[in-house]
Amino acid sequence: MHAATPGERTGQALEEAVAAPLPTRLSALPALPRGASLADGAASVSAVVVPVAAVADDADSGPGRRVPQPRRGAAEAAVSFGADVAAWAEVSSVTGKAGDVLAVAASGGREGTGRGTLPQRLIFLGVGDESARGLRAAGAALAKATAGLDVVRSSVVDGLAGPLQAAFAEGFLLGGYRPPRAGRNSGPKPMASVLELTGASADVLRRAAATAQAVWLARNLANMPSNVKNPAWMAAQAARLADGSGLQIRIRDAQDLAREGFGGLLAVGSGSASEPRLVELSYTPATPAPAGSRHIVLAGKGITFDSGGVSLKPREAMVPMKTDMAGAGVVLAVLSAAAELGVGHRVTGLLPLAENAIGAGSYRPGDVVEVYGGTTVEIGNTDAEGRMVLADVLAYAAAELRPDVLVDIATLTGAASLGLGRRHAALYSNRPDLVPVFETASAESGERIWHMPLAEVQEEYGFALESSVADLSHIASAASKVGGGSITAALFLKEFVGDTPWVHLDIAGPARADADEAEVAKGATGYGTRLLLAFLRGVA
Repeated sequence: MHAATPGERTGQALEEAVAAPLPTRLSALPALPRGASLADGAASVSAVVVPVAAVADDADSGPGRRVPQPRRGAAEAAVSFGADVAAWAEVSSVTGKAGDVLAVAASGGREGTGRGTLPQRLIFLGVGDESARGLRAAGAALAKATAGLDVVRSSVVDGLAGPLQAAFAEGFLLGGYRPPRAGRNSGPKPMASVLELTGASADVLRRAAATAQAVWLARNLANMPSNVKNPAWMAAQAARLADGSGLQIRIRDAQDLAREGFGGLLAVGSGSASEPRLVELSYTPATPAPAGSRHIVLAGKGITFDSGGVSLKPREAMVPMKTDMAGAGVVLAVLSAAAELGVGHRVTGLLPLAENAIGAGSYRPGDVVEVYGGTTVEIGNTDAEGRMVLADVLAYAAAELRPDVLVDIATLTGAASLGLGRRHAALYSNRPDLVPVFETASAESGERIWHMPLAEVQEEYGFALESSVADLSHIASAASKVGGGSITAALFLKEFVGDTPWVHLDIAGPARADADEAEVAKGATGYGTRLLLAFLRGVA
């Protein structure tokens, strides 16, 4: 019998958390009756949470002075606790902006004003202008403020429209995320066990939980250390998730890839002891979309670790490269959530998985590689490996799968994050009519995009990809001096989609974060999961 090595035990401990269920259950309660308090009959509740909003300058208090405005249930809860909201706000500098938290402990005996035993604490939660963005920030702040509690009850979403209820619930669930952890140190307290929301729609909460579960999965996959996560491991996770989600799956190994002509994926993975894989997942809706089901193909870059290959990265740039498969993780998460969320379109997911390492068989600058479909590519920089694995799967999807829409998502270029920062993904498309669909999905999901030029710069930038020894140059030549690295990468990918309606999402900026910010977590953010799920709901 094989005894597990320390490395294997670490991998097993981390793997258990990859697709674990959310640690918090969302519960919808009836709307709060007028004059009733959330504290009524809440002896088993750990905390009562009521909203306060930011308001314009208070004329009585002088210019520039902002005071919080109590919202649904706040006044009644304050009376039950005997709390002077204005005084507490003054002392704590609380203005009601989104994410402000003001906690008031129950009196010594936890006895209210004739209403029985009170919960342990009353929390006033700033919701700002009650926009979707503000409510996500408020939900995330509440998750951190109530970590370790059992039952939390709130009226924050009472009276709000469904999309705003979903924004708050998603913010809470995403704000409480913590990455899988190995070893004896258990880390921060877990989230509250139950969040009870008065006036919430049970269906809205179910969908918010399913969306958050998908984001947690994408984050967990990307945060997994690369000594555990290699192409074979990712393929095994895909197989496990497919079995649980009713997806069809096909996994191609290195021999299959060689036989079928996936030269880009093989070249990138040639220097690693871990052979590449191509995972193909298929989802068919039980109930097609009323306006007609489309076939959508989603392709996600899946580099399980990126050393840069022969064009070696500096050490500092290599540190976050366990997350270079974030695009593939997002696609896998979206497919795994499709059935639960009732996506009405047929969706195929393509995960080209490789480790870009250095070895005796590594591909080199100057090599000519033939990708799927026969196009030859002159390699300019082995650290631009993402476009090579995507070239294979985009050409395959366009030729064999013939989708109505083809979308790729990738941590592709540092140029995108230099140009747009860490909050926006760069969006490119060969079909102008697809852009507003994604802009609507962006507004709904809270994951921001910026439309970048493509066809209109073909003449000015396209010549930089010309090669004297192959059909295409892998990167823009230094002699061309065109700059625009994200644009030239998109123009390269465009060569492999033909006439297929196509969207390219360069998520190099927002896929990773250096610190928690509202619902965005430090490390892998899962960016793109909410965006693509919103797109699948809205595409027609």
